[in-house]
Amino acid sequence: MFTLSVKNSLDYLNQRNLIDLSTKSLVNLDVIQAKNFNVLLTFSDGKKILVKQERLNPKEKIGGDFLGEKSIQEFWRNFPELEELNQFLPQLIDFDAENYIVVYNYLGSYQDLYQFYLKDKIFSTAIASSIGTTLGKIHRLTFQKQDYKIFLQQRESDSQLHPVFHLINKLERIPPEIFGMIPKDGLKFFALYQRFDSLGKAIAELGDSYCACCLTHNDLKLNNIILDKNWKNKPDNLVKFIDWERLRWGDPAFDLGMLIGNYIQMWLSSLMISKSLSIEESLRLATIPLETLQPSIGTLMLAYLKTFPDILQTRPDFLKQVVQFTGFALIQQIQVMLQYQKTFNNSGIATLQVAKSLLCRPETSLPTVFGATFTQFSPLSV
Repeated sequence: MFTLSVKNSLDYLNQRNLIDLSTKSLVNLDVIQAKNFNVLLTFSDGKKILVKQERLNPKEKIGGDFLGEKSIQEFWRNFPELEELNQFLPQLIDFDAENYIVVYNYLGSYQDLYQFYLKDKIFSTAIASSIGTTLGKIHRLTFQKQDYKIFLQQRESDSQLHPVFHLINKLERIPPEIFGMIPKDGLKFFALYQRFDSLGKAIAELGDSYCACCLTHNDLKLNNIILDKNWKNKPDNLVKFIDWERLRWGDPAFDLGMLIGNYIQMWLSSLMISKSLSIEESLRLATIPLETLQPSIGTLMLAYLKTFPDILQTRPDFLKQVVQFTGFALIQQIQVMLQYQKTFNNSGIATLQVAKSLLCRPETSLPTVFGATFTQFSPLSV
């Protein structure tokens, strides 16, 4: 496989006839740190091109993540009636299947939403409303369409199948080698998880209730959403969803739960962690209080339901499942923490406690998530 590098990226674009070096010259070249190789090229006419190549995983294999990027573009082309959804996607120029390279028009007028939240500490309900409306449109326009389902399921890999059962297998079947991979503190998570029978039961029931019925992003985190830098002066369409590597025919409650879980994680990640503080004190001293995020979470959910009200008619327990998938997202985040940070401190314990409440007591947890009562999210209020 051809290996893309800083030195050969310009020649690669020229050989693929993606740029004409006789009419433009390179002004700047930046490597963007990420899991895969990413290089941003800026040209004399102001045009920016982002080139990404998937790297080998630890098993010296290609995971095929970028195939999803190709699939989403093929999906829109194959079903022109969905053309309006293109405005919410990145602009793919080329996909090199042989070398697992994707090329995009770089959207320089947009910014990473997660970094925007962390840096500016602005949690505008206008942004949240745009996210909810965008996601609602994607789910509504593809809901229960058999031809869309067939198209997407033909392109799904084994690694994409049923995300809930995939996590259950990791939690229930702990291999001996994990004791050499995770420090003693990290093993506390598995001890706590197995102590709470109700938690494992709730996750298993959530897996059984998983209902695939529309196109889902399947990895909808805040850093997979980009925000128009001029968002304050735009009436709508403030965001785009990027990194469709894991798209699938899935459950819309999963997309919402993953997204809301990311908001909740921002609160939990801002806790003041100290051995001298109790979990309750750490929660109270968070630098990003939950009360600051609740208006955005509630607005996002309301905008989604206004765009896609039929989901409550066909799925009366939809909100309950969204809350449970929010808890599920927090369990996934703990897994990421154990894998990369090799730790399970007070922040992890607090995250597990919140996740357990959301999964085991979703109805009573609705005010915790949305900052509102259950009745405010009934079909009558939408």
